[in-house]
Amino acid sequence: MSVLGDAKASVQGAVQDVMKKALALAPDSWMPGGVPDPLIEHKHGLIGAQVSRIDGPLKVAGGARFAAEFPMTGMLYAAVAWSTIARGRIDVIDVAAAEAAPGVRLVMTHLNAPKMKPLPIFGSESRAVGPDGLAIMQDARIHWNGQAVAVVLADTQEQADHAKSLLRVTYLEDEAFTNLAQATARGCDPAMFQGEPLKRKKGDAEAAFDAAPVKVDRHYSTPRHNHSPIELHGVTLAWEGDTLRIHDASQAVVQSAWTMAQVFDLEPEQVHVSSPYVGGGFGSKVLWHHHVLGAAAAKLAGKPVRMALSREGVFRTVGGRTSTEQRVAIGAEKDGRFTALIHTGVTPKATHNMMPEPFTVGTQCTYAAENVLLDQHTTDLNMVANTFMRAPGEAVGTFALESAVDELAEELGLDPIELRITNEPERDPTTDLPFSSRHIVQAWRDGAARFGWAERQATPGATRDGEWLVGMGCATATYPYYRMPGGKATLTVTRDGRARVAIAAHEMGMGTATTHAMIVAERLGLPMEQVTVDYGDSGLSGTFLAGGSSQTASIGAAVIAAQQALTTELLKLAGNDSPLAGLKADEVGGQDGGLCKLDDPSRCESYASILTRAHRDEISVEGTASPPLETQHWSMHSFGAVFCEVRVNAVTGELRVARILGSYDCGRIINAKTAMSQFRGGIVMGLGLAMMEHTEFDERNGRIMNPSLAEYHVPVHMDVPEIDVIWTDIADPHTPMGARGIGEIGITGVGAAVANAVYNATGKRVRDLPITLDKLL
Repeated sequence: MSVLGDAKASVQGAVQDVMKKALALAPDSWMPGGVPDPLIEHKHGLIGAQVSRIDGPLKVAGGARFAAEFPMTGMLYAAVAWSTIARGRIDVIDVAAAEAAPGVRLVMTHLNAPKMKPLPIFGSESRAVGPDGLAIMQDARIHWNGQAVAVVLADTQEQADHAKSLLRVTYLEDEAFTNLAQATARGCDPAMFQGEPLKRKKGDAEAAFDAAPVKVDRHYSTPRHNHSPIELHGVTLAWEGDTLRIHDASQAVVQSAWTMAQVFDLEPEQVHVSSPYVGGGFGSKVLWHHHVLGAAAAKLAGKPVRMALSREGVFRTVGGRTSTEQRVAIGAEKDGRFTALIHTGVTPKATHNMMPEPFTVGTQCTYAAENVLLDQHTTDLNMVANTFMRAPGEAVGTFALESAVDELAEELGLDPIELRITNEPERDPTTDLPFSSRHIVQAWRDGAARFGWAERQATPGATRDGEWLVGMGCATATYPYYRMPGGKATLTVTRDGRARVAIAAHEMGMGTATTHAMIVAERLGLPMEQVTVDYGDSGLSGTFLAGGSSQTASIGAAVIAAQQALTTELLKLAGNDSPLAGLKADEVGGQDGGLCKLDDPSRCESYASILTRAHRDEISVEGTASPPLETQHWSMHSFGAVFCEVRVNAVTGELRVARILGSYDCGRIINAKTAMSQFRGGIVMGLGLAMMEHTEFDERNGRIMNPSLAEYHVPVHMDVPEIDVIWTDIADPHTPMGARGIGEIGITGVGAAVANAVYNATGKRVRDLPITLDKLL
């Protein structure tokens, strides 16, 4: 970086620090959420109820059309050929046999691909979602083993797949960096996440650790993980003149449209992305190279194209969670109070992207300690760009942290739960911000009582059932509250008493449309069946991301703004002849199909009456959410306590999780039925992380060696035990609806809870995931 660049970065950092301090010190009332959302108290019975997903019947009947199921006239099918070296150049690519194969209409390589700009990399602009900053198929260079080198278009998928096998590619190899130890020895850089350094320092943690009377200092590791949603990544797209129409499986429709527009030098309005249904995303269903390749091939062929990746294709081109090497050192007094907390380590990332695995983030807010050092570094490898994967950072960071806390409890002879509660902070340990709401102690107490923690034997190996060793373990779960900027919602009310909300949001099976139909119905005082939610289209209002467990809060804030605007306009239409005459928007609320004075329900008029008198069929407004400044004023997180019982066969080493319970403090739960599903789904994914998921990355050549569900194991029904879930349901007074995110916290803490239970059962401490037979025999 130049001297000028250093100075600019220093000034930017100083300005950010000043802004943070100003926001932290501002009065609560100046902040979004400074006044609690009226919906927290003003309820009509829907919030917290068990409501089935409104899209459920369509899905089970086969009527929901996913990205790779949209028919288009004259559509061609795509197959992608992947590189077999990690770094170098294509020397010769022989396409003659493929072009001559039956049904083939086009073979696209770097030699004939249309001119395209590099992808705007995620984080470089508010709407940029490129996985890396590469210019796709614009030259012969190879950046990782698995990069696309050719696209074949044919009349059928089988013809395209066959023709792909006829391609012959030779390479000129360069030295590749695929070995983590060698790359680390070459040098590391300080890790950045969301534009900020991950390093946090308070006091002198190393000196305090050295002086502590009781201490643990351990190293933990987690392997690479690949995304494996049941719906494979696919896209159906076509050029209509200068407009690109994309049917996608997306967690970011507006951002994808903007990013694709930059690649093809278009206005964002010239790219239209629709994504009504997504069959699982977990961070992977954003923009990848196959989107750009499909659009380029369609442009070159002049035909619509369907590009549905194979399972191998997903492993080759869609990133996942990268590996971590972590050190956790905790110093404590003899009564268990932490005097030093150190969490450091290294994680690789691709040479061409900016995404580390931020495993220290969850440690920032979890425990009180007088001295704290959190620091991680990255090193570059020639590999597919890593990306967000359910609870990026926290999922693997809590494994190391919570395993170390358990080891410290063993050293101290204390109950692991009591040790955690002893170190419960009053304020955020690293920012000194007050917590917006934190009731994790209640989650611990409720969970311990329900799980039967009092029956646990503290001595490892003390509980046996025949040849099965039985043990219990626990761990803290945590995930930040996020609300993304750019939220907008269009709210329409019609004369017949119906409402429609339009948002460029996403439905991946978590119940977005259902939850927000409930919320809008509550706010407007309407039956839920009279509310419709339009979503999954880049032409709708707002910029939302189905990630970071942020979507419910982001949409919620936009709907609050839209309701306020709607109420203001309705009061104007009502005029002086209405029972509402003279009232302000903050004095009324939705009730019984109309507006009523909050403290005098007799002053009420229905929407139908207001619109009829105004000779209007409908009224429509757009509301814009305030910037998410609340996260700079309060420390905002979801929390949980995870309890696990395992059985380990003393003869074979077989590990079985017998039962697991998650006790969560995530604010107000909106829909109990879909929330239960979200928590359980996260826990199931956590079991995979703990016991089986492991991408086999050949460090000799950078090749992923197990790119299929036959070899990359994820939990199936027989692997999943009884899962019990409870929650505090205490509203956070500073968030929309009093709710915080629940989509990702379920995976956090599970790996450590399983590992700690294994130790309690066997006396063997596993510090390297996954926990497999060879580590237990």
